[in-house]
Amino acid sequence: MSAPQADNSDPAADPLAGISSELFVRLGADGVYARTALYEGVMERLVALVDRLREAGAEVLRFPPVMSRRQLERSGYLRSFPNLLGCVCTLHGSEAAIRAAVERCESGDDWTAALAPADLVLTPAACYPLYPLVAARGPLPAAGLLFDVAADCFRREPSRSLDRLQSFRMREFVRLGSPEDITAFRERWVARARELAAELALPHTVEIANDPFFGRVGQVMAVSQLQQSLKFELLIPYFAGARPTACMSFNYHREHFGQAWGIKASGGAPVHTGCVAFGLDRLAVALFARHGLDTGRWPPSTRRALSL
Repeated sequence: MSAPQADNSDPAADPLAGISSELFVRLGADGVYARTALYEGVMERLVALVDRLREAGAEVLRFPPVMSRRQLERSGYLRSFPNLLGCVCTLHGSEAAIRAAVERCESGDDWTAALAPADLVLTPAACYPLYPLVAARGPLPAAGLLFDVAADCFRREPSRSLDRLQSFRMREFVRLGSPEDITAFRERWVARARELAAELALPHTVEIANDPFFGRVGQVMAVSQLQQSLKFELLIPYFAGARPTACMSFNYHREHFGQAWGIKASGGAPVHTGCVAFGLDRLAVALFARHGLDTGRWPPSTRRALSL
């Protein structure tokens, strides 16, 4: 999902400052927080609600917060969003070399020059580890495939705004099949998302959108994405007058991942893929921002939807 452009860097000017301390505990880096019992209680109910929305036949997979660096490179993420990527680095070399790096740290000097990249990166979106797994299974069944995936994700966007965390949880329903399969899947989920937002009593719109592709070439990619209507977002303003935040997205990747991973349909053509992504933390913050901290006073429809 695309990130909001505004950054409320001044806590005193942030309309959400009154709720943030009840939901999060700062951990010394912008956009990285410990979560309180109040927040996690609602998050658990929200996850259970999404569980109930899962379509029959979906295969459930849960991914770790790290994934293969080579797999991410092959999927094309590095070309599109290199500025958002987080890589895992480790100390390497002999025991003496590693000890020397530790001693430099203890003496207040820079020790990070001794780091070298590992074969892992931080997972930027929940669906990226899925495609190589599907490719290893061989040709796609004629009816296609449907998955329910989730992961703790990371994108390097330091910010104090509660709608732009660096570390966040993403849930996705991913469809692989024909262009017609993906189009029908996306249309179905746009309608369901509107119903979901209405149940949760969250003001919303659904609008065509584009990803924040990197660099000058990225501007051309973004225009093409808009022209082809490949991405829509469910936008929710956290408070009256706020710029709306993208809390869900509905994406048609065309044959991008099918080609990257050689995922073929029974006839031999690359499969098309699409997904609906739930920004779970953004949705949870939206609930508190719109309805307050006392869940007992939330709108009846919201409490019913979340079984509160």
